[in-house]
Amino acid sequence: MTTYIIRRLLIIPLLLIGVTLLIFGMLQFLSPVARSALYVRDLPKSEDALDAVIRTYGLDDPLPVQYWRWLVGFKNPVSGEVQGGVLRGELGYSHSAKQPVAKMIAERFPATVELTLWGFFPIVLIGTFFGIQAAIHYNSFYDQLIRIFCITGASMPVFVFGLVALMVFYTKLSWFPPGRMSPWVTQEIQAGTFAIHTSLMTVDALINGRFDVFIDVLKHMVLPILALSYISWATFVRVTRSSMLEELSQDYMITARSKGVAHKAAQWKHAFPNVLLPVITLAGGTFITLLSGVVITETVFNYPGIGSAAATAATSLDVIAVLGISLFNGALLIVANLIVDVLYAVVDPRIRFN
Repeated sequence: MTTYIIRRLLIIPLLLIGVTLLIFGMLQFLSPVARSALYVRDLPKSEDALDAVIRTYGLDDPLPVQYWRWLVGFKNPVSGEVQGGVLRGELGYSHSAKQPVAKMIAERFPATVELTLWGFFPIVLIGTFFGIQAAIHYNSFYDQLIRIFCITGASMPVFVFGLVALMVFYTKLSWFPPGRMSPWVTQEIQAGTFAIHTSLMTVDALINGRFDVFIDVLKHMVLPILALSYISWATFVRVTRSSMLEELSQDYMITARSKGVAHKAAQWKHAFPNVLLPVITLAGGTFITLLSGVVITETVFNYPGIGSAAATAATSLDVIAVLGISLFNGALLIVANLIVDVLYAVVDPRIRFN
């Protein structure tokens, strides 16, 4: 296991280089003037001044030279200041957010992390539980009811469910508002009466001893979590149900029952552990999707996460911001896949990595 983890860690830099090459290749579809947004915020208007910017930052140099400069940065010959450099966290300037892309990601990512942490466990645990129950009660009324519920969720676009949820729970009932927090919480943060420690509002609320803020932030996350869960439960139920049915029909289950093992004990102690492998695969993909920012959900509920930032950048044709977010998400994907692979051996001791 240790050897496998070390080997995977050594491969990560190669994968990251591949991601950077892909993003850099996409940048080459932009004109040199557009690519200068990586180094300067306000472009000059005159053609001569634009040509001077291109020459200063070497945007018409050979591609290997541009790629190296994009990775490590570029020393301005006039000011002597090092500018750009993906490895330095300089991803360019976002004209849609009116701030550097790295700063935008740093401000938006905690909101997405918080939504991910609160939404991931209901999605996985409830979806897995319903799938197992559907398999145990195969072809019963309970099974059919769960399948109808899941088919409906899989067939309904997330933006449709989100708009319906907003209409019912916000417009009609005024229970769960959109956004991340109420205006009064924002005012307290700006006034300095509420201290920010982690940028995870629920955690910061507990640190500050403010349960009113904790409840307010949770109320704002209910509808996004409900929308994400309802759409994702269908996949978890389908995968868990089919895997559980397959395990229940295996010979070892018949042997266990013939030896006097109770029916429920055989289901949960023998069949269920084998069902966890596909569930872990699916859960890993779900976690990565949530952590990368669920664009439609965050946009519908006006949730200020990384997904809504990507949507705003895309609709504003802010290519630099879109590519910066894509590079960040690519790095997340690589690390998360390593964690999922390691979890395989933790759950199933039969698996050994060499």
